[in-house]
Amino acid sequence: VQLQASGGGLVQAGDSLRLSCAASGRTFSSYNMGWFRQAPGKEREFVAAISWNGGSTYYADSVKGRFTISRDNAKKTVNLQMNSLKPEDTATYYCARRVGGTTYYDLIGYDSWGQGTQVTVSS
Repeated sequence: VQLQASGGGLVQAGDSLRLSCAASGRTFSSYNMGWFRQAPGKEREFVAAISWNGGSTYYADSVKGRFTISRDNAKKTVNLQMNSLKPEDTATYYCARRVGGTTYYDLIGYDSWGQGTQVTVSS
């Protein structure tokens, strides 16, 4: 599967953005999906994940209550609604497909990383 993230931009603190990840391929609905982010000079970190049917969602503590992950299997998209953005949310955001691993927040369990979309939050 190939993944294409979009929706990033430059916003002010407190604003909202909605990221979208479009997938190609016929097996999208079979996989759990995740969003990760990487700030300059930092390691890529887990943001949110969603089960194959959308029934379960998981969030990093840093975004819990502000971000919402969702998916539309008919449209082959997974979205990340980001509210109350903070400067520390500034990063390149990536979507990925979970293919293994022991935990939903472990990068090693994901593949099909797209090129990412840049989110910049000014104070």
